[in-house]
Amino acid sequence: MRNLKDIFSGEHRSFMRYAVIITFLFILFVFLKPGSNIFNWIGARREIARQERQISEYERQLKILDTRINLLVSDRDTLEKFAREQFHLAAPGEDVYILKD
Repeated sequence: MRNLKDIFSGEHRSFMRYAVIITFLFILFVFLKPGSNIFNWIGARREIARQERQISEYERQLKILDTRINLLVSDRDTLEKFAREQFHLAAPGEDVYILKD
């Protein structure tokens, strides 16, 4: 610690002050320069995290839809129920009643 005090108060005092100021300005420039500053990095990281959550949600919905498609393709009763509910279809001789909320 004594050597550090000697450097800043000894014969190299003006050079060390100059070096510290230049280093500080360089670090400031690196973190705050336009187009590539730390604020852009943080914003980009947040955007990536948001998009990763969105991808996970879409993958979950895709699994649900795949399961539903497999049921509709493989099970005739499920397909018939889906057609009746979604398209208001009926077998010959049946009446269809639509109730609105």
